[in-house]
Amino acid sequence: MRTLADKEERLRAWLRDARRVVVAFSGGIDSALLLAVAHEELGEAALGVLVEGPSLPAHDRRDAEHLAARIGARLEIAAARELSDERYLSNGPDRCYWCRAALGETLRPIAQRERARMAYGAVVDDLGDDRPGMKAAEEAGIAAPLLEAGMTKADVRALARRLGLPVWDKPASACLSSRIPTGIRITPERLARVDRAESALRALGFGLVRVRDHGELARIECDAEGFRLLVRPDLRERAVAAVRAAGFARVSVDLEGYRPAGLAARRLPAAGAEPGSGPNRG
Repeated sequence: MRTLADKEERLRAWLRDARRVVVAFSGGIDSALLLAVAHEELGEAALGVLVEGPSLPAHDRRDAEHLAARIGARLEIAAARELSDERYLSNGPDRCYWCRAALGETLRPIAQRERARMAYGAVVDDLGDDRPGMKAAEEAGIAAPLLEAGMTKADVRALARRLGLPVWDKPASACLSSRIPTGIRITPERLARVDRAESALRALGFGLVRVRDHGELARIECDAEGFRLLVRPDLRERAVAAVRAAGFARVSVDLEGYRPAGLAARRLPAAGAEPGSGPNRG
C-alpha cells in the first residue's frame, strides 16, 4: 500500500514531467492542492484557470481569487460556456458531461497558448459514483494527476493541511446548477436566486447549506449547526425572510439535513410540486 509520501512524490513527478500545466481551479480543496503543488514544482509555468459564469457562487469566486493569491500562483478568469449549450440547459442526467465538455473547450485554447497540459482535481473517491463529467474530461484530454497518483479525499486534506492551505477542511462545494432538480430547465434567473438565498443564509451564520430550487418553493438543507440556528425563532424568521427576498414564495427545511443531491431521487408530496432531484450533485 502506498503511503501519502509516495503519492505526493508521484504527483510531483507527474507535474515535473508535464513541465507546464493549466489547472482548472475552483478554489475547492482538490484543485487548490493541485495548483499549490504545481506552483511549487513549476512556478510561473503553472496557471490556474477559474471558469466564471452564473453557476459559480459569488463567494466561491472571491475565495478562489484570495486563495490563488495566497498560493502565489498565476490565475486567469475565463468565461463559462455551458449556458450556451442546450444539452446543459435541459438539465438531464448527463448535465455534468456537457459541463465538463464545455470546460475542455474553455481550457484548450489557453493550454495551447501556454503550451501546457490541462489538469483538474479528480480523486480516487470520485470513481465510486456515476460521474459523466469524468468521461467528458478524459475525452477532452484533461488529465487527473491526483487520481493518477492514487490520492483519496483524505490524502488531499492531509497533504493540504501539511502544506498550510487554509481550505484543507473546507466542506465540499458544487455548482449552483446542482440545486435545480434534474429535468427542470436551468436558467440564469434560477441560478441567481439560489445564489442570493444561500449567500443570505451564510450571512446569518449558516455554514454547510444548500437551497434546492423547486419552483416557488425553496428547500433548505443544512448541517447540524444550521439546525441549531433554526431552533431560534428570531433566526428562523430572518432565514425565511431572506430566502423569500431572494425570490422564493415558500420556504421549507429538509429534516434529513444536507446530503449530496444524487443520493436518491426525491419528490415533494405537495400537489403541483416539481420533481425532486435525480443524479445532480452538490
